[in-house]
Amino acid sequence: MALLSSSLSLPHHPLLYFPTKSIPLDFSLSATANSHDSSPLMQGSKIERIRGLFEHMKLSVSAYDTAWVAMVPSLSSSNGASPLFPECLTWVLENQYPNGSWGLCNNHPHLIKDSLTSTLACTLSLKKWNIGEDYINRGLNFIGSNIKFADDENQLSPIGFDVIFGGLLGNAIELGLNLPFSTHFIETMLLKHSSEIRRLSGSNIERDMAYLAYIAEGCSKLLEREKLLKYQQKNGSLFNSPSATAAAFTHFHDSKCQDYLHQLLEKIGNGVPATYPFDIYTRLYMVDCVERLGVARHFGDEISVILDDTYRCWLDNDEELFSDISTTAMSFRLLRMNGYDVSSDSLGHFKEENFFPNPEEGNHTIVNTVLEMHRASQITILPNEPVLEKLHSWSSHFLKQQLIKMDKQPAVVVQDIAREVEHTIMFPCYSMLERLENRRYIDQCGADNIRIAKTAFKLNKISNKDMLEFAIEDFQLCQSIHQKELELLDRWVKEWRLDQLKFARQKLNFCYFSVAATLFEPDFGAARISWAKNAILTTVIDDFFDIGGSKEELENFIDLVQGWDENAVVHYCSENVQIIFFALQDVINELGTEAFTHQGRDVKHHLIEIWLRFLHSLMKEAEWLRNKIVPSLDEYIKNGYVSFALGPIILPALYFVGPKLSEEVVTHPEYENLFHLTSICGRLLNDIQGFEREKNEGKLNSISLFMKHVHGASEEEAMKHMRGVIDRSRRELLRKVVCARGSVIPRCCKDLFWNMTRILHLFYSTNDGFTSPHEMLHSVNAVIHEPLVPLVISCDEAHGPPTPVCP
Repeated sequence: MALLSSSLSLPHHPLLYFPTKSIPLDFSLSATANSHDSSPLMQGSKIERIRGLFEHMKLSVSAYDTAWVAMVPSLSSSNGASPLFPECLTWVLENQYPNGSWGLCNNHPHLIKDSLTSTLACTLSLKKWNIGEDYINRGLNFIGSNIKFADDENQLSPIGFDVIFGGLLGNAIELGLNLPFSTHFIETMLLKHSSEIRRLSGSNIERDMAYLAYIAEGCSKLLEREKLLKYQQKNGSLFNSPSATAAAFTHFHDSKCQDYLHQLLEKIGNGVPATYPFDIYTRLYMVDCVERLGVARHFGDEISVILDDTYRCWLDNDEELFSDISTTAMSFRLLRMNGYDVSSDSLGHFKEENFFPNPEEGNHTIVNTVLEMHRASQITILPNEPVLEKLHSWSSHFLKQQLIKMDKQPAVVVQDIAREVEHTIMFPCYSMLERLENRRYIDQCGADNIRIAKTAFKLNKISNKDMLEFAIEDFQLCQSIHQKELELLDRWVKEWRLDQLKFARQKLNFCYFSVAATLFEPDFGAARISWAKNAILTTVIDDFFDIGGSKEELENFIDLVQGWDENAVVHYCSENVQIIFFALQDVINELGTEAFTHQGRDVKHHLIEIWLRFLHSLMKEAEWLRNKIVPSLDEYIKNGYVSFALGPIILPALYFVGPKLSEEVVTHPEYENLFHLTSICGRLLNDIQGFEREKNEGKLNSISLFMKHVHGASEEEAMKHMRGVIDRSRRELLRKVVCARGSVIPRCCKDLFWNMTRILHLFYSTNDGFTSPHEMLHSVNAVIHEPLVPLVISCDEAHGPPTPVCP
């Protein structure tokens, strides 16, 4: 049956930050191989500007945090009568929106709560130093006009809003601000503030105590110095938060807090971000971004530098990396998938009960960070990784619960998060096809890249116009090549009359999609054609052995392949045998000739051996069925992983992805092991999804054999056992793919096996996606046919002047 047939002692963060010329009929396999080299994509200044982003990522300035730093008094002045950082006060004066507000975006429909806290904080900073009366009045007018949104459940709520906004109200009253709303509203907000502080301060749970310290600016007058500064990091900050650190210094005059703030202003300038430092996270986010956009191959040197630097930080237990959950999780995922030796034990110190303010709130940022943790939890490569297993179980449950809650919230931004959560749950990393993910990410990349912690912020350069345009052009270039290759394959099928075989399923689109969705780069045209032609042939030949051919025809066909180089008179016992053999002969000869130019040696004999091994496995299955022989489960699996047909599809394509593969490499045990693990996943996934159909057809299947040979085993037990084998095989395969130590197979070759496993998991995620293809049509069209026209809307363009950024 063919493949495509039927423990650190750091003070940890209590919250979850960040959480796109025609081809002749006698097309050469390398005709499209270098078609991108002369493309304008690789010329001009656009790509150079993008390269510059890797070292110059910027966070948006946080008006909220800048205001808190502006309120820090100079201890050298009489009674703290002047600001320690007047430059921050200058920023506040220079960055009020025309409507009187401060914040990330002007009039963003779902960030009004954030605008309220930012505007009140900025207003207080001006009032404290008795400057900017007109600015203060405009700010108060904005607050008064929008205060109704403070209780609006459809607004995105900053973390700790009740405590922080209530604390700001208390400060406003002390400073004598004429607040433009009712006494009843003020009393209600102050009651929420005091109630929440009492709840948190009376708790002995580490999570609550850390949370209270994180939102210290909302209650610093009520906190004890020792309880607050126990969360101080080596750089002097509280959780890398300028606002919390500014409040702590204001009330406790801690020199380390002061040093942190001075260093922050020296580095950043007069407007500060919502978190600092942020270098590791933003650089990793850039790597993740170009990978998800599908353009990482253009920035290999930049990515290597960032990952090498990150790995050094990992080995050094760097505080910036390990004190932030999102940064740790993303580091783990990217490093492990790129072959760095990182242990999942480093994620073990992040415990649910220690860092959430309240998991039930499902804050925007919490959900984003749990998504990052969930992605990391899927990168399992060892038989036993309890940290990842526990993290995966918990994060899956959390995200599913949040999905139910978010479904009831109409806010557009929340619904975007809900779609991301739903997609992540539905498609684990081992069933995501790269090109589908690239397209989805490009489609979404034009939307605001807004994150919300205590205030809203964004990585401004991630939605950079050059980067998005570059990704679209690249996708469109690859898509145009894919369309031409598909046209070539269609002509090839007709030329060799494969479409005239009535018994054979015609699966051209799906065979080509399976490779175009993963091996999409222009350089790999030869590998795609090899993969697709062999996939088409394995499907036809599987059907021939299954239903289309007599015993005489099958034996005749195998004899023809075995006698490939003999000069004896050739006999075809039927037209079907002749059609299939001629097509196979064409493919092997063509691939052999093309492979010689890539490898510098003759590999045709190896291609024939691959096909003969597959054909003999099909013949054995045909004999079992014809003679009503029931093999043991071990016999079935030993034969079935070969008959699943991945050999003719993957193995020849390895010759066309770059490195030269010697005879010693292709006969090395590692080569066979990669093939075996991938094929076991495919065979058992196919058997699970095709069990009912094959049972009705009287065909052999690992599920039915397990039930037969394991006394008393139920269908459910058989399914569970096979899923366990799939899981263990997939883990072992990924370990062999990502680990370079002791490996003789080049990484780019090993990736083909992992890509095939992802294809298999997608095809067989809910049913036999190849035999019942309707659910796959949308994916095929998205990768090959549908033009990419993303909707680009940014917060700045939609709602006002450009968002200021930290230098």
